[in-house]
Amino acid sequence: MSGHTLDVGSVTEALKEHYKPLRVQNMVYQDNPLLAMMPKYTKFGGENMPIPLLYSNPQRRSADFTIGKAVNDTSALKQFVLTRVKDYSFASITGESIKATERDTDAFLRYASMEIDGALHSLTRSLAIGMYRDGTGSLATVSGQDASGTDPGGSSATIYVANAEDITNFEVGMTIQFYANSSGKPTGSARAGGAYTISAIDRSAANPFITFSGNVHVDVANGDHLVQNGDLNAKISGLEAWVPTPAVVTAGIPNLFSAVRTTDVTRLGGNRFDGSALPIEEALIGAAAQVSREGGRPDVCFVDFATFSNLEKALGSKVVYGEAKARDVDIGFAAISLRGPRGTIKVVPDQNCQQNVAWMLQLDTWSLNTLGEAPMFLDLDNNRMLRESDADAYEVRLGYYGNVACNAPGYNCRVALA
Repeated sequence: MSGHTLDVGSVTEALKEHYKPLRVQNMVYQDNPLLAMMPKYTKFGGENMPIPLLYSNPQRRSADFTIGKAVNDTSALKQFVLTRVKDYSFASITGESIKATERDTDAFLRYASMEIDGALHSLTRSLAIGMYRDGTGSLATVSGQDASGTDPGGSSATIYVANAEDITNFEVGMTIQFYANSSGKPTGSARAGGAYTISAIDRSAANPFITFSGNVHVDVANGDHLVQNGDLNAKISGLEAWVPTPAVVTAGIPNLFSAVRTTDVTRLGGNRFDGSALPIEEALIGAAAQVSREGGRPDVCFVDFATFSNLEKALGSKVVYGEAKARDVDIGFAAISLRGPRGTIKVVPDQNCQQNVAWMLQLDTWSLNTLGEAPMFLDLDNNRMLRESDADAYEVRLGYYGNVACNAPGYNCRVALA
């Protein structure tokens, strides 16, 4: 398309036409099954959203009328007061590129979409990873400066990650801070040395590693958490916040959104199933049985790609393939169908899922609650192109405001695998 000269107004209209809501949803959901399949609520207004959770019915019951009537008991309720977090991503389009394509809208969109698609992808991955995590911002933990696990000790710019699958959480150019580990969570202030910029990533090695632009500080140690700069305790509270790890529970399950969960750790903090000593299919069915015992009806199980492959091999000729569908768009995901105690369970691989962990879920107990779409263009003034004050460029801003909620944690399970 060519003809009239582009200005900021016509550029904004071209971007709106190019990034229609359905196209953005397809871009966001196509590689992120949990994000695509979780129920959405996009009218999360006000400062917070109360999530009442009934975890025990009134116990005024007895075979003896007088005793039953005398019991003074009511329904046991906990109220989670859900709050929003924020996340942002930016694309910069140079004034020169806009001028060079001012008579060709298609040429402009080809250039602009490369930058905007990249910003959208970064924000989407951050959201999709966060949906599995605990809100702390941890992306991986340090396992050494070499494959043998030598403590970094300030003598290397190379850091190996403890779980190989976590290498997909990183990109060249990211700025990372290191935090000490406490009961599986990053704690305290960032290690000395500030934020480190990733200059290279080796994803293909048997033990994947990251190279920074300079040696990490001597204080950085094995077990430390890698957190993207600015993200500490500022991410959405995903599956691992609502159904925490055994280590977190052993240390004393923390409050979540003002709710004390020690009264009934399972109903308020979910199930944990140790399947690390079991064949993969037995571990998943065992976890489904535990959830079913608690009253849940698990219908989907998310795993990492390596676990999905192991399940295929273990089932062999008995494997039954299926498809798991996204909720809002016509996207399907490859799945293996297992017969659980309360019906079919779709096992779905997700690049964002933690290594050697399966999430056995009753999906209708979960929701992604946002103020507007997630992600979305931040253009309340109807202008998607903002002049940058310190550069010959225009900026496109994307973001979201929201959080994950679960109205029945006890109907879900974190499964530890070998």
